[in-house]
Amino acid sequence: MSKSKKSEFRPNDHVVYPAHGVGQIISIEEQEVAGLTLELFVISFEKDKMTLRVPTNKATEVGMRSLSSPDVVSKAMDTLKGKAKVKRAMWSRRAQEYEQKINSGDLISIAEVVRDLHRTDDQREQSYSERQLYEAALERLTREIAAVSGGNEDEAQKRVGDVLVSRAVAA
Repeated sequence: MSKSKKSEFRPNDHVVYPAHGVGQIISIEEQEVAGLTLELFVISFEKDKMTLRVPTNKATEVGMRSLSSPDVVSKAMDTLKGKAKVKRAMWSRRAQEYEQKINSGDLISIAEVVRDLHRTDDQREQSYSERQLYEAALERLTREIAAVSGGNEDEAQKRVGDVLVSRAVAA
């Protein structure tokens, strides 16, 4: 990453912003804030109908990154195949950890959350908060897989679902 900060991300690039997932840089604009002129990435999160402006000099500092490589995607898929690792800690503590993993923007960590919170039909029901975390992690995972593979989210969701189902059958 020895490239200059300016050339790291360009308009139309898909990027991952840790707290929001996959977005697309629409433009790079200058804006005056408190008397200072800032150069900003304008990132659109189509699904959430949201636009975010990130100072170009702070992009890497806040954890904004390019999409994962296909290697990382296949590692994330392998992570999904693993056995769920659910700690015996209280739910509030685990929920906090899951939330941190989801907001880390790290695809493998997000895959771990999906793996750990996935339930098959014959397992006990999920609580509302478990379901919310599971769906948030699943959405982040499938959006990035779809963006990396150039496919759509439904195909990515099916791929992830197939891996989770095959894991349940193998167990």
